[in-house]
Amino acid sequence: MPEIRLVNVSKHICSELNITIRNNEIFVIIGPTGSGKTTILNIIAGVTDYKGKVYIDEQCVDGVSPGKRNVGYLFQGLALFPHLTVFENIAFGLRAKGMKEGAIKERVLSLMEMMRIKHLSARYPHMLSGGEKKRVALARSLAPSPQILLLDEPTSSLDHQTAKYLRGEMIDLLRKLRITTVYVTHDLREAEEIADRIALIFHGKIEQISTPKDLFFNPQNESVSQFVGMPNIIECTQSRILTSGLVEVVSGEMRMILPYDGGNIKKIAIPPEDIYISDVKPPGPALNRFMGKVEEITRYNSAVRVKLSTGNRTLLAELPIAAFDEMNIEEGKEVHVVIKLRRLRYVKS
Repeated sequence: MPEIRLVNVSKHICSELNITIRNNEIFVIIGPTGSGKTTILNIIAGVTDYKGKVYIDEQCVDGVSPGKRNVGYLFQGLALFPHLTVFENIAFGLRAKGMKEGAIKERVLSLMEMMRIKHLSARYPHMLSGGEKKRVALARSLAPSPQILLLDEPTSSLDHQTAKYLRGEMIDLLRKLRITTVYVTHDLREAEEIADRIALIFHGKIEQISTPKDLFFNPQNESVSQFVGMPNIIECTQSRILTSGLVEVVSGEMRMILPYDGGNIKKIAIPPEDIYISDVKPPGPALNRFMGKVEEITRYNSAVRVKLSTGNRTLLAELPIAAFDEMNIEEGKEVHVVIKLRRLRYVKS
């Protein structure tokens, strides 16, 4: 599958973009609403005009129509045809290419089987759930066997559990098909799960392109650091293997236990939303638990950030407003601090 290059590309808010998307890569573009994410997809697809040059496998495609760029596009709005059945929606692009009916049927049945929607073949879009519509739209974008797949917020508008399940299916499918994929999202957690590399964009400018781990541990500027939530980066002075899959790490006065897959751990990143605080002692084992003092409280639209001192270290925790308001927490008060295991990231030396 091809490499994609954008050279000095400009359109709307995007200005002088230079991006290389590697062969077979899942390349995730993330950023706030209105930052230019969808514009980049439209430029690659050729559905909008632009300044600069776009190359697909070293061929300049600026004069190539969208239908001849061999690109599959899953639009955020899905754009399913309401008057066509699931089967007919998936078959639409194949018929437009003049494929024979026998081949169309074989291809559509194969895709419905792959996307687990064969039982929905005769239904219309209004009869489908949100997750089912996403699967149909994805199957339709894959039907012409594109070399490049563009996905615009493919799990938006889905509940958390459905989105997580669909994302897992998509990751497996994309790895299997080995299609060069450009995936747009505003969800950092989603980007981290699916990406080979992430491009973080603000106001039409690419701030950083890196692996998910580098984005967290080596933000290139303050904008990147703030977007990833200013994670708590902790230097580890020593570590001790406890048992298969678990290690104890030491950083100053803090001792933490975390999942382990080998190597010497150098740094740990703890997202603020994965630090739980409580004004009363929470139930459960005394694992990754500390006492901390509240130094500063800052309220935002949907969350409260709490700066804590524990031992000789400062940590930043983030709680939903509703959860914070249920507790009696104020500056200067001692609180219980629990560091959750599930999303700790670490760098090995």
